[in-house]
Amino acid sequence: MPKISTSIPKPVPESEKLTINLGYVDLGRIDLLVAEGFYSNRSDFIRTAIRNRLDSHGEAITQVVARKMLVLGLQHLSRSDLEASRAAGERLQIRVLGLASIAEDVTPELALETIESITVLGALHASSAVRAALAGRIH
Repeated sequence: MPKISTSIPKPVPESEKLTINLGYVDLGRIDLLVAEGFYSNRSDFIRTAIRNRLDSHGEAITQVVARKMLVLGLQHLSRSDLEASRAAGERLQIRVLGLASIAEDVTPELALETIESITVLGALHASSAVRAALAGRIH
């Protein structure tokens, strides 16, 4: 099986933006902690709270990652990676917890020929044409 590249050729954002709705009392409590210097801002509080909850489920996450055979972190698929898979007659089942990215020079046709399925818990960066072509294979 061809080795899948894990290097990212262009800068990738280190975070994904989320929008959440909070009640006014919870928001006020966060603002109070920020004002008292416990956190630098609302985002710092929210990131810290999320990390603490994720850490409390660390063992369960580790077990699920192993059971579902997920790549943890970043997985980048270059055009040459996919061309090598096509030459070998292989179809890829991509499973990532983190960030999966498909190079901008990958055509929708090449993606369809080589990628059987994509499961991403996190974010998938790919051109809109590749995303549209793979829409039925993204879980």
